[in-house]
Amino acid sequence: MGTRELGLPDRFPADGVVERVTIWEVGARDGLQNEQSIVPLEVKVEFLRRLAEAGLTTLEATSFVHPDWVPQLADAEQLLAGLDRRDGVRYPVLVPNERGLDRALASGVTHIAVFASATEEFARRNLNSDLAGQFEMFAPVVERARAAGLDVRGYLSMCFGDPWEGGVPPEQVADVAARLRELGCSQLSLGDTIGVATPGHVERVLAAVSAQGVPTDAVAVHFHDTYGQALANTLAALRAGVSTVDASAGGLGGCPYAASATGNLATEDLVWMLDGLGVEHGVDLDKLVAASRWMAEQLGRPAPSRVVRALSG
Repeated sequence: MGTRELGLPDRFPADGVVERVTIWEVGARDGLQNEQSIVPLEVKVEFLRRLAEAGLTTLEATSFVHPDWVPQLADAEQLLAGLDRRDGVRYPVLVPNERGLDRALASGVTHIAVFASATEEFARRNLNSDLAGQFEMFAPVVERARAAGLDVRGYLSMCFGDPWEGGVPPEQVADVAARLRELGCSQLSLGDTIGVATPGHVERVLAAVSAQGVPTDAVAVHFHDTYGQALANTLAALRAGVSTVDASAGGLGGCPYAASATGNLATEDLVWMLDGLGVEHGVDLDKLVAASRWMAEQLGRPAPSRVVRALSG
């Protein structure tokens, strides 16, 4: 018998861990933006349908970044028009600037995310700005989006290390997080873009952000598994009260602007851990694994997720 037929994993709740987690699924956007070849539109639409069928309620669908920057997501309008939308499922999109917001509004979106940097060098390379100047770029985007009734999330990259600057002081991360919150972002996703965080580091950054007045329920975490630390870091965040975790089905993705940013935390690996902890999440693991196996077939390679591989053996 397989592990699922045997009822595994067993449930053993851990002290100090939140009771329920919202999984912010980024596979269709962050997962596919790094692909060398263009994934067909109909494959993306079907992938999102299967993820919704598995019980995920937040599916980051695409990005309105200029097609020259991320050609894999050049079909954003067509994707949103072709979605088989489900009641109770959100389909947020990434918006880099006012031009991107115009496209998003024309497509009828209700949730957007902006993409900021915790470091000077990454802001320069990714946003063509500096650390302080990025807020001038985001302010009109957030203001217009909120005036139109949209919810705005703020991604904050390089919170735990930068490939050009090295270590990033937790207080610096907290300052940028507080500025994004002041602009009107309802939630902040703290990103370990190059995967160098460790659990103690996560605790320090979250404590610094909290000390700046950002409530824990407005914080999410986004870990990459470059050094095999993503699940350990997630557990540290859950113990600190964080209840929204970004993950990518199958472990797809990274960051196209940071070469050392390898795969995201796999949603299946996260769900396995949450099941073992007795933490509610609303996702059917077997359907999720099936969705990632299907996507892996479309991409022509195995899914990076350890759980997908273990349950597909």
